[in-house]
Amino acid sequence: MNRHLVLGSPIDELLDRLYAADASQRESLASYFAARAAQGSLDWNRFDAGANQFLRDKLVALDRDKAEFCYHVCRALRARRVVEAGTSFGVSTLFLAAAVRDNLRHDAHGVVIATEYEPEKAEVARANFAAAGLSDLIELREGDLRETLVDVGGSVDFMLVDIWTPMARPALALVAPYLREGAVVICDNTTQFHEAYRDYFEFVNDPQNGLRTMTLPFEGGLEFTVRAH
Repeated sequence: MNRHLVLGSPIDELLDRLYAADASQRESLASYFAARAAQGSLDWNRFDAGANQFLRDKLVALDRDKAEFCYHVCRALRARRVVEAGTSFGVSTLFLAAAVRDNLRHDAHGVVIATEYEPEKAEVARANFAAAGLSDLIELREGDLRETLVDVGGSVDFMLVDIWTPMARPALALVAPYLREGAVVICDNTTQFHEAYRDYFEFVNDPQNGLRTMTLPFEGGLEFTVRAH
């Protein structure tokens, strides 16, 4: 039997519901993208109106084991300022905010700066944050992250990049100057979509950016990048 990380009520009950909803959508997601790929009508670098409409009500949540891993990394870093690129319905955000909450027992200041482009998803995410009792720790910035992440307000301890691949490098490039030495950046599915992440890999492997990176063997791959200096 799988044992999940305990974050406390009402967060655990909410996460169980959200992951159940996510699981119920996985088959339709796989079928849709398989059909589009077979048609040759899918561009992973730029979704068309039909794909965006299909995805509008889909959670596309970070896998639970990956989200729990992010919580533990944030706790190990004693992270107090966290940035998330790609909030969707806020599932992974709950783990990040819970970690910041648990790190603040001896410090009163901390925030998760979350980003979401779709207004409908942002509305649902805010409702989930409130239901979890974590709203006061989350600053959800709605709109194009190339604008909303221009200024993150201070030194960043941890960043999660879980967004469509063309936006991964722009998100990290904006936040990179704020990463403190030893800060960690996690990026999802870098093995599964390795070619689509080409620009992202160029950035994290450029010595001038002061980063060191490795791919962890989670399903789909999970890129673990550290600000080395």
